[in-house]
Amino acid sequence: MLSGFGKACAVILFSGNCAFAQSDLIEPEAGTWKTWVITSGEDFRVPPPPDASAAAAELAQMRDLLAQKDPAAADKITFWDAGSPGYRWIDLVNNRLLENQQIPNAHRVYTYLTMAMYDATIAAWDAKYFYNRPRPSEADATLATALPPPRSPSYPSEHAAAAGAAATVLSHFFPEETSSFKAMAEEAAQSRVLAGVQFPSDSSAGLELGRRVAEQVIARAKADGSDAKWSGAVPTGPCMWVGNKPANVTMPNWKPIVLAAPDEFRPPAPPDCQSPAVKAEMDAIRQFERKFPNSYKAFYWQSPSGLFTDWYDYASKWMFEDKTDTNPPRAARAYAMLATVYYDAFIASNDGKYAYWYLRPNMLDASITPLFAVPAHPSYPSNHSTLSTARCEVLAYLFPGHEEFIRAVGKEAGDSRVWAGIHYEMDNRAGAALGKAVAGKFIERAKTDGAD
Repeated sequence: MLSGFGKACAVILFSGNCAFAQSDLIEPEAGTWKTWVITSGEDFRVPPPPDASAAAAELAQMRDLLAQKDPAAADKITFWDAGSPGYRWIDLVNNRLLENQQIPNAHRVYTYLTMAMYDATIAAWDAKYFYNRPRPSEADATLATALPPPRSPSYPSEHAAAAGAAATVLSHFFPEETSSFKAMAEEAAQSRVLAGVQFPSDSSAGLELGRRVAEQVIARAKADGSDAKWSGAVPTGPCMWVGNKPANVTMPNWKPIVLAAPDEFRPPAPPDCQSPAVKAEMDAIRQFERKFPNSYKAFYWQSPSGLFTDWYDYASKWMFEDKTDTNPPRAARAYAMLATVYYDAFIASNDGKYAYWYLRPNMLDASITPLFAVPAHPSYPSNHSTLSTARCEVLAYLFPGHEEFIRAVGKEAGDSRVWAGIHYEMDNRAGAALGKAVAGKFIERAKTDGAD
């Protein structure tokens, strides 16, 4: 027996104009994929789409819109159609960091943004294939769309769901910009109507769905422990870090996303700072010859590009190249994995740092001049090595054709901290092992999330 979507396609097939075959549909099972925060896509299923009479009225409205051929509308269609539904929202955060805007705990913004967009997309996919509403141009083969209709049922809109989720999460982090984010989300949703690939009711349902999902994600963010205040004291003694305001000191008590606990993969204790092994590493730091290429790379990996944005740019570029950007559930999954593995790896790395409070190289030998300001937290393990390894392992899993390249990128990011004179090589070794272990846990989860 044919579903509503199948019946529509059968009629259009008879006239020779069916946009795509049932076998070509995008991820018919994605509505069952494992979610990050909400219980399941089905539990957030939107109400049924409007009846045939209402749909006919919507089609008439859309014919009028498409007949106007408004240049401003065309610009909006093009802008929001770039990449996957989440691309522009990731790019928004990237651009703020590249403009040196201060975003405290930026990794939390990426994490909750991408989790919300992913969960909203999965919930949208559940409803799409439950209701199987035809796309407008399948309901009316004479409708001249501005874009090729996506190969999935119409209701609710995936772009609207991602936009509603993104705008709501971003409004939580930047409440003074709530009205601006809301307007952006509405524009993103409306752009699909203007393109003729979504009914107005698809977009309104998608926006509401995204907002509902985002509220669940925000509740998780409020309970992650990141608002804790530190009332401890910096320990003193041989080989101990020296400082007054340790950064990220409460992070070992944050709630991880996938790890069982912050200390699940805690590195072994570092050697005594007067040991032959550490003396050899100190000699290597002293003898390292700084030249423009390695100094440039050290500064680069200290920049917003190296810390945050390039990793998302790699993912976006590779999704464009292999067409994953036309598969909203898989694109959302990639962004969410990249953000969440960073989140847990950062917690795990700081658990190690504050388990040992190990001093920095320039604290052991004041003659060592770091290339730039030393971060205000202990040395072991290296955050850069932990985080870059975790992200490169996830990217290698998602894009296996680029695994050799991205692992070399991750190693360079870690090595740059030794070149800058702010880390021992042992910090990098411990960080790389930790990052790989954390990534392994995420990859293990991914292999059972339904997408593979």
